[in-house]
Amino acid sequence: MTPPRGVFKPPQLGHNKPMPTSQKDQFSTLIHRRQNDICKALSAIDNNNPFHEDKWDRPGGGGGITRILESPTFEKAGVNTSVVFGAISSSEAPTFNTLINKVDPTLNCNTDSHFFATGISLVIHPRNPFIPTVHANYRYFECVTPRGMVWWMGGGADLTPYYLNEDDVRHFHTKHQDACDQFQPGFYATAKTACDNYFYLPHRKETRGVGGIFFDYLNQNFDTQLHFVATISLAFIDAYVPIVTRQKDHPYTSDHRRWQSIRRGRYAEFNLLHDRGTLFGLKTNGRIESILMSMPPNASWVYNHSPRKGSAEDTMLQVLNSPKDWVTNG
Repeated sequence: MTPPRGVFKPPQLGHNKPMPTSQKDQFSTLIHRRQNDICKALSAIDNNNPFHEDKWDRPGGGGGITRILESPTFEKAGVNTSVVFGAISSSEAPTFNTLINKVDPTLNCNTDSHFFATGISLVIHPRNPFIPTVHANYRYFECVTPRGMVWWMGGGADLTPYYLNEDDVRHFHTKHQDACDQFQPGFYATAKTACDNYFYLPHRKETRGVGGIFFDYLNQNFDTQLHFVATISLAFIDAYVPIVTRQKDHPYTSDHRRWQSIRRGRYAEFNLLHDRGTLFGLKTNGRIESILMSMPPNASWVYNHSPRKGSAEDTMLQVLNSPKDWVTNG
């Protein structure tokens, strides 16, 4: 019997033996629960405006659920989950080896290897330029090679304002710091620095936004780390939704929208040139519509654009050129 689309069926490893772990089932259950939680919170902002949902299959194993919301508040909000698995081809092996060697340099995959990856990824592009764009993802990966199995978790969330509201930014960072402190004291500071370093456009010499947290290759204690991801992904709702609620009726002009469009161009540049998830998906036969869901609906590239000194736009750029601390005890 063929399983329903989007439902995990363990891949088989020779002699019909399933992959020797239940960790993937626990994580995939979490990401589907969190997809429902986040979509419900976003939908409620516009009187329960419904998401459009696509369930899709991946050739080779697995599939996902893509949900897109277009509403008075959100120009495009995408909240995706995926559970994908299968054999690793010879052309894909170098990409996978680059990943697994960061966790265990003694392992290498080949055509006798299998992978499993599951996660939730969201990008929210609001209509109002005074509401920041936000991105978050939480993911689990494992690979079974002839010499053993390797697994890890990663994720994070980051905020990209077009106009700086320091109260909003502090709120976003403080909520994430509070959740990180429950996992490990001092972890927020490390994850905040990692976020600033990762979401950086070297050709522009500026960060993509005002950061948040970023972590990867956590593989020490599955139960503890699963609890952390459950906590931090739920904290995302409290970190972002109140900002939307406060700013959604803020008045704006066509000039504000023009600046938003220019900054969205920077967002697109990062996603296409530097984002690991986008590049991994493109190199491993991922679903294009889901991968490029993160792209803004409209963006501009204005030649040699420079905002007026001292303007609100210039103030935003100064922060992007020099990341700052947003909480006092991080």
